[in-house]
Amino acid sequence: MKFSKNIGTADRVFRFLIALLLLALAYWKSSWILFASSLFVFFESFMSWCILYQILGKSSCPVKKK
Repeated sequence: MKFSKNIGTADRVFRFLIALLLLALAYWKSSWILFASSLFVFFESFMSWCILYQILGKSSCPVKKK
């Protein structure tokens, strides 16, 4: 499976904020499921790659001009 970037900057920032929220909620509720979810969202934001976007063939990256 190839990890090609398919998340734009705005989506990366949004996912990073969601990951922080999930991490805080995981700590507050002592939930390993929320913690694992936050790690996955952190991974998505740092790698600029979303598995759902790849499956659907979607991309929020800006179009490269020639």
